Amino acid sequence: MAILEVREVSSGYGEVQILWGASFTLEKGKLTTLVGANGAGKTTTLRTVMGLIKPWQGSVWFNGQDVSTLSAHEKAEMGLILVPEGRQLFTDMSVEENLVMGASPKRAQPKFAQNLERVYGFFPRLKERRDQKSGTLSGGEQQMLAVARGIMADPVVLMIDELSLGLAPVLVLGLFQTLKQLKAEGITMLLVEQNVQMALAVSDYGYVYSHGKVELNGPSRQLMNDAHVREAYLGL
Repeated sequence: MAILEVREVSSGYGEVQILWGASFTLEKGKLTTLVGANGAGKTTTLRTVMGLIKPWQGSVWFNGQDVSTLSAHEKAEMGLILVPEGRQLFTDMSVEENLVMGASPKRAQPKFAQNLERVYGFFPRLKERRDQKSGTLSGGEQQMLAVARGIMADPVVLMIDELSLGLAPVLVLGLFQTLKQLKAEGITMLLVEQNVQMALAVSDYGYVYSHGKVELNGPSRQLMNDAHVREAYLGL
């Protein structure tokens, strides 16, 4: 069953069009990835889906409802959550205060204690540093916190933009391991990721972006094993 549908969406910034009729669907409980070259429109897609940018054309459907015109806040209350590129933490606040902020949607508040225990289980290092200002954390720890803050919102769909950006390989492996754990728990995820091989290795289904639209799609393993796809679209 499709939990999120993006139908022929076009959008951009100012007068600059970035998306040209992008379409894809997310199946419940699956990890789906959007891959493609820098500038292909992947981050713009997430921002449009979240409501940070209004679609110029097309529509976004979440849980069978047209949410195209809803604000990011309204979508977060429904369980559509974005972990943005660049983390965007409250750097003067402690780790735990950032996690409290993550649980601000009303739907998440009854599960606060349960989700806090859950994220500290995923990221023991954050528990050790819970009273530390988030701005003093390492890059890897900050990315852990950004993902943990997203989980605190009790997402129905968790969208993650550039999970591995700027991180050492050993930290990237740990974060992708966490994605596998989240998938095992049944969380539906949409991942935008520059590390194409890693993204396709952990995901169920992939969409390949080129020039603001989806050029092709298929099961992740199939995309990885297609020599033409690897060379023409993925730079592998």
